[in-house]
Formats: sequence, structure tokens, C-alpha cells
Amino acid sequence: MRMPRAGRLLLATCLGSLFVLVLYFQNITKPEPAVRTESTPGKSRRSPLQTLYNGDQSELAAQRSLQGRRELLEQACLSHTRKRQVLSPEDLKHLIVDDKHGLIYCYVPKLCTNWKRDLMVLTSDGRHVNPLDIPPTRRRGGSPRTLSEFTVPEINRRLRDYLKFVFVREPFERLVSAYRNKFTRSYNTAFHKRYGTKIVRRNRPDPEPGALEKGDDVSFPEFVQYLVDPRTQREEPFNEHWERVHSLCHPCMIHYDVVGKYETLEPDARAVLRLAGVEEALQFPTSGKSTRTDGNMAARFFKHVSPFYQKKLFNLYRMDFLLFNYSTPEYLRTR
Repeated sequence: MRMPRAGRLLLATCLGSLFVLVLYFQNITKPEPAVRTESTPGKSRRSPLQTLYNGDQSELAAQRSLQGRRELLEQACLSHTRKRQVLSPEDLKHLIVDDKHGLIYCYVPKLCTNWKRDLMVLTSDGRHVNPLDIPPTRRRGGSPRTLSEFTVPEINRRLRDYLKFVFVREPFERLVSAYRNKFTRSYNTAFHKRYGTKIVRRNRPDPEPGALEKGDDVSFPEFVQYLVDPRTQREEPFNEHWERVHSLCHPCMIHYDVVGKYETLEPDARAVLRLAGVEEALQFPTSGKSTRTDGNMAARFFKHVSPFYQKKLFNLYRMDFLLFNYSTPEYLRTR
């Protein structure tokens, strides 16, 4: 019995979607041929990927550290993930592309905005020497392209040929940083209206009319209740500022060549700039406004969260702790 033509078209479409990203997602064993640079037409230089995997003796110590993190991530993925996910271009909106230097960076909010500034400098005409000189309005409107904007063949080629890196942070320190920035700063009225009013309405008994209208006094325990409530993710995806890193960057599907950490931000950033061959031309900015936290500050915030909700929250972010080799915080009371 022949399948109707409409059915055959639907089947072909569904099968085609399975190959949105080819099965590149395996460990890279050999870097691709050198990439050409715009500054030296007709000539080739060693790509960041080649520099990482075929580095000279002076680079071996730093590379061993990077290799150790890659191996820990790969082992954690094998141990803690069971179902193979199929990615679509829509899943790649946080992967920023630098075609000029052969780089892909997964941007994680509340971790390191300076990387976005650096990549804007690297992909621009070079007029801005200091990334901190880029005006805020231009940072918002002139961001580099993301991987989701390319065609499927272009996506696969870049994933195969480019150096891919991500920076991560202790999950609860990042979460506290997001809360402090979005819910305790008076200027974040959009977040207060969008999320604060919903949190107050859902979790606060007998809220004041002003709190229901403005949503500008959300407590950290109320924020935690909102995150662990099953209704939250049923209604819509998490906001990127508190979404889990494994959901933003898909580290068990995409082979990241460099896993940098917030706790060792400056040396890890220098390592990436060195691999890209721009260490002398561009310095990673270490200043700028940010909401920094440490273990003690996170502990102070969690002190007001009940053990019941602490346990539910840890289970929610557990995969980030496991994949990126972060220990369970000592201050947690989950029993």
C-alpha cells in the first residue's frame, strides 16, 4: 500500500529535521586545515583549533589544564545523560560566532559580559582598542552574529572547524548574582513588571496592592519558590539569566574545546586570546560594573530558604554542578 503524497512529504520533512546538525558531536581528534585570515590574503595561519591541539612545548602546561576540564565534562556527560538530544538552529542562539578568528563562544548571562565586548572588537574594523570604550547603546545593537543565524551546512562547518569555548560559574553564585541584579536594583523595572508581579501574585499571601502592581520587592525565598514551581517552566522557558548552563550551551551535544571558569577568569581568558592569536592586540577587560558574589554571600541568601526548597532548587540545578565539576555547597541544608 503506497503512502499518500502528503504523508511522504511530512515524513521527509521529519527525517530531514533529524539532520539539522550532523553527527559532529564527537571528540575532535584532528584539527582542520589552517584558516585564511582577512589581514593576509592568500596566506594561511594556524587556526585556534590547531593551536590548541597541536601546540608547542611552551603551551603544554596550560593545555593540560584545559584538557583535564574537557575530559571531566565528557565523563560527566557519559555518566549523567541518557537520551541523545537533536539540536536545531533555534537551540544555538547563545553561541556567538567570530568568523574572522575562527571562534564560537557560548554566552552565559550573569557570568562574563566582557567576552561579548571582546568579540565585538575582534569582529569590528578595529577602531575600538579598549572593549570598555564601546558605548552601551552599541553593545546592545551591534552584537556579533549567533550560530542560529546561519544555514544548516554553515552551522555544521563552523562547529567542525572553529574553536568553541564556554565560561561557567558556580551555579548558585550565578543565581544569587542574577537575583540581586534583576530584583534588587531599582532601575530594573522591566524585570519587576515581567517577573516580580507574577512571583508576588503566586507566592505571597495577601500581597499589598503596590507589590502586585510593581513587583519590586521580591525576596530571594520567593524567587526560589518561583523557580522550583512546576508551573513556571510549563508556562514558558526560564529567562536566560537563571536558565541552566547546560540548557543554554548544550555541552553534552557540542564539543567545547575550552571550558573556562569564572573562578579563574583572567588566566582562562588570556588562554583563549592566546589561542586566537590576539593576546598582544587585545587585553581582556577586568573592570566594569558587575554583580559579584562569593560563597559567603550565597550562603547568606540561602540561609533564609527552607531545607525543603533548598533541596528542590539543588535538584533543578544539579546537572550544572555535575557537568562542570562544582561541589555541593557546604551551606546547603537538604535533609
